[in-house]
Amino acid sequence: MKLFESKKVIGLTAAITLLAGTLAGCGSTNGAADAGAEVATGAEASAETNEATAAPKESTNDLYATIKERGKIIIAMEGQWAPWTYHDESGELVGFDTEVGQEIAKRLGVDAEFVEGEWDGLFAGLDGGRYDMIINGVEITDLRKEKYDFTEPYAYIRTALVVKDDNSDITSFDDLKGKKTSNSLGSTYADLAADLGAEVQNVDTLSETIDMVLSGRVDATLNAEVSFYDYLGEHPDAPIKIVALTDDASEVSIPLRKGEETASLREAVNAAIAEMSSDGTLTELSTKYFGRDITK
Repeated sequence: MKLFESKKVIGLTAAITLLAGTLAGCGSTNGAADAGAEVATGAEASAETNEATAAPKESTNDLYATIKERGKIIIAMEGQWAPWTYHDESGELVGFDTEVGQEIAKRLGVDAEFVEGEWDGLFAGLDGGRYDMIINGVEITDLRKEKYDFTEPYAYIRTALVVKDDNSDITSFDDLKGKKTSNSLGSTYADLAADLGAEVQNVDTLSETIDMVLSGRVDATLNAEVSFYDYLGEHPDAPIKIVALTDDASEVSIPLRKGEETASLREAVNAAIAEMSSDGTLTELSTKYFGRDITK
């Protein structure tokens, strides 16, 4: 899952905020009446775009058959969590998970359409049928397995505990009790911090959480080890440090709605992941974005 566990349909900017489950505020200099009219018009436009973009109501109990018929698979991701899924300098959506999604779609014989949103809204969109799957560094947990069916893992990551470089009070996960951390709402990192007795403040992006650590508003943050290394690669002078890592690696997988509806899709995606592993595609993509192979 997320470095940050963190936003638009490519080429369909009107649908971004609605699909993310949040509404951006609109400013107006023409008075309250004009502002209200502007919001209403935007809502109508967004609703029309969302209807056209969202995964259609299934006419069959076989989601894979529906995807093949429509010719595209709708994939949800944050788009703000480098190097998993983010925008490069040209604004193009790139990243390890982005290319994994594109490759899976190609092997299924369909196009990939990406919908970006905030982390806590991705699962709500999957539940509501707006997306076919989430590819966003999602870690398999017992709680998530109760609600979703997961594909075979395609990556393995450890969780890192990060503090400001002059912090000597926190040296292990046990030291988080009574401390403040920042993470995405509903992420495995936020859940882990809470389980360890920390007070968790919700944020959306990695940059936000690092800023909160550096400003002293929180004491620490947790996230994928590889995501922190990527951040330090981009910001080598950032005064942060990794003080602890989980002993065991977590499995990163693709969650699908639970049930027979997704059974054949899960089988097809598992076959694609197996092929990508055996032919070296996953290793190549991992090395490209992480500088190491996290797929084995």
